[in-house]
Amino acid sequence: MDQAMENVLDAVGPRLRAVRRARGITLAELSATTGVSESTLSRLESGRRRATLELLLHLSHAYDVPLDDLVGAPRAGDSRVHLKPIRRFGMTFVPLSRRPGGTQAFKMIIPAVPKPLEPTPQTHEGFEWLYVLNGTLRLVVGERDTTVQADEVAEFDTSLPHWLGSADGGAVELLILFDLQGVRAHVPAERPTSPGRPSSSSGGPRRRER
Repeated sequence: MDQAMENVLDAVGPRLRAVRRARGITLAELSATTGVSESTLSRLESGRRRATLELLLHLSHAYDVPLDDLVGAPRAGDSRVHLKPIRRFGMTFVPLSRRPGGTQAFKMIIPAVPKPLEPTPQTHEGFEWLYVLNGTLRLVVGERDTTVQADEVAEFDTSLPHWLGSADGGAVELLILFDLQGVRAHVPAERPTSPGRPSSSSGGPRRRER
């Protein structure tokens, strides 16, 4: 086996662990979903067992990601990011990054509504950064109620109660960066949101014009 293939196989375990943790799934939950024992899953992630095609197919189905993404295989001749929208809380999240772990990029679409909604703030650990592409965003963070226009940027600590919605009832499109805690709270449709602990900090969103 050549060195390049060895490197790919050695990276599979850490990649599988990163994907699972990014989705906030325990080994026990993954075992129940896939029918693969916890000990086998643990050995796969630690590199003590080589992944077989059968095991990878189980995991690809459980995570709802292409098999190539699990093993880190490049898409020959295709550098495009293959997008699969995720709908949650009445909004659409379009993933713009594919690497497991770390900060994740999404395009977020807030649909138009007959009249602006009342804020329902949530909290979770982490930090978020956003850039408004189109529309007018209403951003509530702690005691601050801010309007963010197109071409403006905001960033905030998500341990503060926060809410994003349309300021005028029109559709809003934005780019948003989540750390892992934000991804777990907002994106995985198969798992309920677990509110984080409210922070006593008095900080609020910081808005910057481009």
